Amino acid sequence: MASVVGDRLRLVVKVLGSLVADEVGLPARLRGRTKRDTRSPAEDADASAGSDQRRAKAVRHALESLGPFYVKLGQILSTRPDMVPESIRDELQNLHDEVDVQPFSEFEPVLARDLGPDWKLRFDDVETSAPLGAASLAQVYRVTLPGGRAAVVKIQRPGIREGVLADMALMRRASRIVARVAPRFNEVIDIEAMLGSVFDAMEPELDFTGEARNMDEARDHVRPFRSLEVPRVLHASPRVLVQSLADGKSVRHVDRAHFTDGERVEIGKDLLRFMYHGYFVHRFFHADPHAGNVFAVPGGPATLIDWGMVGRLDRRTSLQLLPLFMTLAQNDGAGLAQHWAEMGRLTPWANMPAFAADMAAFVPKVSHLALEDMNFGVSLTTVLAKATKRGIGSPPAVSLLGKSFANLDGSVRCLAPEITLPEVFQGEVPKILFALGREFLGRNQFARNSMELLLAAVTSPDQVRGVLSDVANRQFALNIHEPRTPAAMGGQRPVRPSKGMLALGAAAFLLGRRRSR
Repeated sequence: MASVVGDRLRLVVKVLGSLVADEVGLPARLRGRTKRDTRSPAEDADASAGSDQRRAKAVRHALESLGPFYVKLGQILSTRPDMVPESIRDELQNLHDEVDVQPFSEFEPVLARDLGPDWKLRFDDVETSAPLGAASLAQVYRVTLPGGRAAVVKIQRPGIREGVLADMALMRRASRIVARVAPRFNEVIDIEAMLGSVFDAMEPELDFTGEARNMDEARDHVRPFRSLEVPRVLHASPRVLVQSLADGKSVRHVDRAHFTDGERVEIGKDLLRFMYHGYFVHRFFHADPHAGNVFAVPGGPATLIDWGMVGRLDRRTSLQLLPLFMTLAQNDGAGLAQHWAEMGRLTPWANMPAFAADMAAFVPKVSHLALEDMNFGVSLTTVLAKATKRGIGSPPAVSLLGKSFANLDGSVRCLAPEITLPEVFQGEVPKILFALGREFLGRNQFARNSMELLLAAVTSPDQVRGVLSDVANRQFALNIHEPRTPAAMGGQRPVRPSKGMLALGAAAFLLGRRRSR
């Protein structure tokens, strides 16, 4: 592994070195031209814009040449205006992980290693002339199973796992260096934690048994959404995955005229509903739902493929994210600012009044727009950029959430651009609250809440004596104070999810009564 890391380090230094050398040489070339030529201010502006575009393309090409890990990282950076200039961010959105197609013979040793030397007996036919898809991590081929059933086999590129793990090790080292040399920047953007969430999400892409587990879990969650499905896993090993074939073609290439308006809109809404439940109920979501990963066919369900990269949220972050969406849907900029700060962390130089003013000015511009007029991913990154500017650190999960949001609304826009996101979200809120209320009233969560109360009683004997005194006087009051670092010192605002869950439980109870009636 050490030799692989060393080889990757030399390659990264070589690519970045050529990029820096070209960047240093550009101003000299521009100065040479300006000495000979007399240009107007407008021409100078055009020349500057041209150099910015050239620089952005050079960065994109450098990331693509370094391989899949850097491509994924660049895709995430394209949603981070707080870290990347606009010109480069726009170019990074053109990043793709498609590479030159390797002949099928290169993958036969992988099949033999994972499926055994008789792997050919597992298939009646393999269409080896051209893959269905070629990405930097794997190639996908159409196969026919014994009995005539069509399926696909996804085969990992030889040696790619070792290279990606080496890149991850290098980036971990780099993030620690950034934390030491730029502590103020790291205070707002925890690079190591952000990369950790990305690494966790990418891990199943390096071991297809993890992707298979993701697909099985997603298929359980997708059942209530009739216009959606997830492929079925037929076989999984670390480097080979056989799954059912998705009908149709990606929504990036479909002709909307071939679908009825009802079909288009229902698929688009179900995509949003499914992802909303992933963010707020299951806390497990597709981190890369771009248009190439959504297949649709007229008259049938749409299929969400490629479950190698998924995100997972802890319970607190998910619960804090829900009111954040609500404030956006309800055109409440100040409320959005408050919930964003609670979800993240205030630095010692945070300026909450300014951030609240930023949101009060921004939210009314986007809360009512349909997808054809609004890019939700861009809106989220705008909030992120303004929060960073005002000294408000965002949770590491925001990087994957931003990528997921941006890809999701792009996919839905391909099919049904007339959909309004807040409208779909508000229609789904009662179901989300009902699910959260059931979770709160469940046995495990009830036991945890009880233990928290007992622990507070044991660790606060003075309060217990006060309660006994109140009970003796026929008065009862219980206040639990959580020790915390003041916000001005960089601590989090106090969050008491138990109160929120009590409210959700009450809402679920009322909804349940309405349904029973």
